[in-house]
Amino acid sequence: MTWGVGIIGSGPGVAALHAPTLARLGGDFRLVHVSDAGSGRAAQIAERFGARASAGVDELLADPEVDVVAICSPPALHAEHVRASLAAGRRAIFCEKPLADTAEDAERLVSECAAVGALLVVGTNHLFDPAWVRATHHLNALEGRISSVTVTLCLSPNDRYHALTMGAPLPAVPPAKRPPLDLDDPEQSALIVRQLVAGLGVHDLPLVRDLVPGVPEVLWARPVPPIGFDLALRANGALVRFTTVMLPEGADSLWRVSVATAGARVEVEFPPPFVHVGGARTTVRDAQGVQTVYPIDRRDGYEVEWRALTALLRGEAAMEYDELRADAAFVTAIADGAAEAVRAGAVG
Repeated sequence: MTWGVGIIGSGPGVAALHAPTLARLGGDFRLVHVSDAGSGRAAQIAERFGARASAGVDELLADPEVDVVAICSPPALHAEHVRASLAAGRRAIFCEKPLADTAEDAERLVSECAAVGALLVVGTNHLFDPAWVRATHHLNALEGRISSVTVTLCLSPNDRYHALTMGAPLPAVPPAKRPPLDLDDPEQSALIVRQLVAGLGVHDLPLVRDLVPGVPEVLWARPVPPIGFDLALRANGALVRFTTVMLPEGADSLWRVSVATAGARVEVEFPPPFVHVGGARTTVRDAQGVQTVYPIDRRDGYEVEWRALTALLRGEAAMEYDELRADAAFVTAIADGAAEAVRAGAVG
């Protein structure tokens, strides 16, 4: 069976990631409808993939060919659009991360999906990356306690990778008018750090919970200029350091998760955003210093997360609502804790 997909949103993630991924999946999915808030970019994407386009969400949700709704709108609208999809009778939803802004709303949202039997996949693509699955299998086989996790993220402009993928830079969007950032203002810094943890840290914090589940305790946090954050937390007895910065110019992106145990160090280095070059690279160094670099899987997390939805639709996998709840609670607890740490001036 081929399921028709309607995508709400027309940003770079749709143009460079989800629409091309759906096209690569063969007969499982077909992009049939793209909607946006009226920018006109939905029409450009729809034309490229032979789909329809509209403004707003009503026409897309009324389209009888839309079996699956992919919510790729701005994060503040995710919860609203999930609920609109449920109200329109859709029972298969892909939602970009984050699912909701608070743990309480995420809990309610997942419960609403569960109450009607709706399938829900959240686009935490790193969690689906074959390299991450391999890394966790290796760590489980070691049977040693994880002592530390380090996430290092340095992002160069997305336009660089979008041009490589699409053959053109990002579509021009008028910049939003915002007051200049004042990182010396504790309240403004706290809000920036919370937004970055919830919107950017959500890529990898579910991976951290995968390794060290439990209630996270934020030890300290601070903003990093020009825009980024640095924080430390403790979870399940392990120390976690998460550092990220976005630079206007400079070297290519670095996106790495390092895990240390008594007997080994495992590093997973993810490819830059907006490119399809296969999965992450996994490197293992044992206690004797022997290094093993595993081959890169041709599949990336974007493809595998859509394959996961296929498995749910076919009844080949069980819907794990509790995992979605736990991921959302973990991320928002850290985002809230980081904001409070910044306000309190708790810096390592």
